[in-house]
Amino acid sequence: MASAIPTAMERPHFIGIGGAGMSGIAKILAQRGAQVAGSDAKESATAEALRALGATVHIGHAAGHLAPDATCVVVSSAIRADNPELARAAELSVPVVHRSDALASLMGGLRSIAVAGTHGKTTTTSMLAVALTELGLDPSYAIGGDLEGPGTNARHGEGDIFVAEADESDRSFQKYDPEVAIVLNVELDHHANYASMDEIYDSFEIFVGKVRPGGTLVIAADQPGAVELTRRVRDLSSLKVVTYGESETADVRVHKVTPRGLTSEVTVLLNGKFLTFTVSVPGRHYAHNAVAALAAGVALGIPAHNLASALGKYTGVKRRLQLKGEAKGVQVIDSYAHHPTEMTADLEAMRGASDSRLLVVFQPHLFSRTQELGKEMGEALALADLSVVLDIYPAREDPVPGVTSALIIDAAKAAGATVTAVHDKTTVPDVVAGMAAPGDLVLTMGAGDVTDLGPAILARLSN
Repeated sequence: MASAIPTAMERPHFIGIGGAGMSGIAKILAQRGAQVAGSDAKESATAEALRALGATVHIGHAAGHLAPDATCVVVSSAIRADNPELARAAELSVPVVHRSDALASLMGGLRSIAVAGTHGKTTTTSMLAVALTELGLDPSYAIGGDLEGPGTNARHGEGDIFVAEADESDRSFQKYDPEVAIVLNVELDHHANYASMDEIYDSFEIFVGKVRPGGTLVIAADQPGAVELTRRVRDLSSLKVVTYGESETADVRVHKVTPRGLTSEVTVLLNGKFLTFTVSVPGRHYAHNAVAALAAGVALGIPAHNLASALGKYTGVKRRLQLKGEAKGVQVIDSYAHHPTEMTADLEAMRGASDSRLLVVFQPHLFSRTQELGKEMGEALALADLSVVLDIYPAREDPVPGVTSALIIDAAKAAGATVTAVHDKTTVPDVVAGMAAPGDLVLTMGAGDVTDLGPAILARLSN
């Protein structure tokens, strides 16, 4: 087993160390004994967690934050070229390493599982991390969200398995060479980096082509993009392909998904035997994620019945249909969904789990995504009884002329949805309090800071 610190990573400096992907790598390096430092735009619980591991975390970006003896500077694709710490690295001739290369170096020598797909990566990676830990295998893992149980997005384990979320958004997942690759789905997203589905397929083909000789691809049998990718990679002689899903031709067949309130009971047919286990979050898509995790673990040689039982210990990931609380008979749930497919899946899951009225507070994420998929986002909101739509959360993007939340609102109304536009986020708790009644479900939805509204809505309802 390899868990030493690569020489280039002995004293790393992370620009944007508080980010979900960056912080995970920093945590693992700190746990392995590296002298970790970095900077982030603002204080956060993540920054405090890193400090608790011995890392030095600066708030704000300044050239002076970079120590002269740093062995490398780690960046993500979100870091702009004019960042002062990046400029200082050039002056000092400190090597700049992309986040994906840093993660790939940590996975070296271990039995790795890389989880890819347009949707569901964080949940599936988390399910595997929890189940393998429950089985005493002490895996390392790097996840794009915080587990509800261990409360972290990354950990260095002493076992020989490394589970990592593999991000396709900037093609960085092409850097990994896993023993097992999971592809949950393949759809067009990340429009700033991909111009067409052909480019998406080409990128995923490169990722799959990096699977180690004799390794396994676990891939969905029902999702059209995944089916097409399977057709494209079938001729890779060194690759074992395992399909999963409800298709009768699936190698691991989802026989039945039974809703049990905010959980599901899943029955699969695997190697001629039926196996039933519990998934702690509602919805068919989360059940399929769990089956993908099951198939990947079996590909590593873990007994299916042991793994199925351990998957039942998964209690969720923050922001993936996470119950934030209840006030005056109204439950507030948080969802990270920001692509129309994810929005539809989460809204259908909540519909299947409860007969209650469903109120959605949606914050669009990225101008490019809204420009390309605003119509489909609006149509997804028609599944809710009432919706509040906020202004676009820009993240790393500059505004695009003519691209606003109105694209979503108009499409939602055309699909029969009842929608209210709110431009001042601070007024949302009052707006929701005026709409909600005992027994309702309120879903805050989006990849931006809409998640901050859950506690505020609960406080307003309580008062």
